[in-house]
Amino acid sequence: MSDENTQKQVVIYSTPTCHFCEAAKNFFNQNKIAYIDYNVQEDQDKAREMVERSGQMGVPVIFIGDDMVIGFDEPRIRELLGL
Repeated sequence: MSDENTQKQVVIYSTPTCHFCEAAKNFFNQNKIAYIDYNVQEDQDKAREMVERSGQMGVPVIFIGDDMVIGFDEPRIRELLGL
């Protein structure tokens, strides 16, 4: 595994009741991937930021570096993280 993975910031926009958000966070935790979690249900500024960045209203929206993943697309996330 290369060191470039540790340099990519991982951000997830999520809600507490979203099954796919929890699956994504569990995946990151199991693979020891540090991430920033923004609860867009409680933080309206982050909700607006998510829509502006992604054009999406649904969660999860995940950014790995500059790459965006809509939903919990595990194969794409593995590819972007080099797992």
